[in-house]
Amino acid sequence: MTDRIAIVTGASGGIGHAVAVRLAQAGMAVAVHYSGNHDHAEAVADEIVGAGGRTIVVGAGFADEAQVAALFDEVEAEFGGVDVVVNTAGITNVRGTFVVSQQAARRVRKGGAIINFSTSVTKLAAPSYSAYAATKGAVDAMTLILAKEMRGHDVTVNAVAPGPTATPLYFEGKSQEVIDRAKAASPLGRLGEPNDIAEAVAFLAGPARWINGQVIYANGGVI
Repeated sequence: MTDRIAIVTGASGGIGHAVAVRLAQAGMAVAVHYSGNHDHAEAVADEIVGAGGRTIVVGAGFADEAQVAALFDEVEAEFGGVDVVVNTAGITNVRGTFVVSQQAARRVRKGGAIINFSTSVTKLAAPSYSAYAATKGAVDAMTLILAKEMRGHDVTVNAVAPGPTATPLYFEGKSQEVIDRAKAASPLGRLGEPNDIAEAVAFLAGPARWINGQVIYANGGVI
């Protein structure tokens, strides 16, 4: 995969950080996107460069069409094209995923991959998560439809749906009791780690050419 160019949105922290590093380890040149935390994005890029990888840091509001188009322009100017787009950025789940996917559909080269981020909550149906699950349900729908719309382009479109994953955002506001219940829900007896999710992304971004229009539940068996 050493000739592949990847954009990872939301790469400045949590799962996005792990995904950017993992794709760089696979030999891809990686555009580390950030929306608000430039310093964290620079730290991710430094980690990639320190391991011998190729990277640039790109900032954009991922729900803004003009800024996202400019992001793709910058990456194409630096590396010559785009092969993989990974939407790990959160918060504006529906709008952000739509805007980034729209550009990805226009720009990703033949043989490429578009990977969105869903959640296992859509299947777990956990109380108090209805609004969040609804936004991710929209991501699932966009993913499956876009896979069909890309007919003839040789570009796969899938989503990864993590379960409870040990990131700072996950731990925020949760009691130890809630965290312990989440660990016990998995037959493996632990929370997921960002690297667990990054491995699923790396599979879809490279060798998994016959997996298309799917939502992959990376959750340690909690469902």
